[in-house]
Order: sequence, then C-alpha cells, then structure tokens
Amino acid sequence: MVQDIVRGKGYLTLGSRLRRIGERLQAETQQLMEAHDVPVQAHQYPLLCALDDGGPLSIGDLTEALGVSQPGVTRNVGLLARRGMVTVRRGATDQRVTEVALSPAGRAVVDHGRTVVWPQVEACVAAILDGHSGPLLDQLDHLEDALDRASLAQRLAPPGGDRRHG
Repeated sequence: MVQDIVRGKGYLTLGSRLRRIGERLQAETQQLMEAHDVPVQAHQYPLLCALDDGGPLSIGDLTEALGVSQPGVTRNVGLLARRGMVTVRRGATDQRVTEVALSPAGRAVVDHGRTVVWPQVEACVAAILDGHSGPLLDQLDHLEDALDRASLAQRLAPPGGDRRHG
C-alpha cells in the first residue's frame, strides 16, 4: 500500500492537505447540489452568498470579501451572468467600476441553498467534527477518515438507505 505523503508529512504539507480537503468537500457539496438541481457550481456559491449578504458589490469588493484573485472573481461573475444568476452593470459614478447584483434567478438559488442545501452540508460536517478536539492534524485525520467511511451524500441518505456515520 502506498503511503499518503501529504498526510504523513504533517505541518510540512499542511497547505496541500487543506487544499485536498477543501476540494473534496467542494466535490461532495457539488453532488448534493446536483441532487437538488442547483444550477451553479459549488465554488460559485460563496460569490452568490457575498452578494446576498452585501447587496450589489463591485468586482473589487467581491475579491476582498471572498479572499480570491480578481481574475477568478471576474471569470465567475461572467459565468454566472451568462447563466442569468447575476446582473452586471457599470458604476453610476465611476464607469470603470463593475457592479454585480443577484438577479431574480440568483436570488432563488440562494434562497433554495439557504433552506435546503446549506443546512445539509453544515449538519454533515458538524456531525463529523462536533465534540472532536485536539491538535489540528488530529482533527484533519478525523475529518478525512470520516469522509472515507461515508460521503456527505451517504450521510444524508434516507432512513433505510445506505446511511453511515462516523
């Protein structure tokens, strides 16, 4: 059996490990979103959340709120605009500023997410991590091991289905 180098090297590879865990949680969240016919990608949800929380925002404000690169925000805004999830317009006082707002379709996606998808994701991850304390690496071990035993979707399977905990 091949050793998990990223896990085995501890703090030395912490960035890679956090990225791996993040990508895994994002992929599993995407599966839940698809099961609920959510028409956006999991990595785009935070952008929609920022617009929901902050109202119309500029690209610069979105970049700051999300802590990601400006080209990434601009690309996702363009994708979401083409899908009808956001509206984009030039600033009223400064034409160089692009203002982004939720469209009615985007608002519906956020509302659906808030009531259906987000609570499921939060409940699954909380069930894995609640009550588990100790060093960060031990907590990450626990999270990865739990996800190996049962995905988020498996944890949400209806009673009598393939529902496993861990």
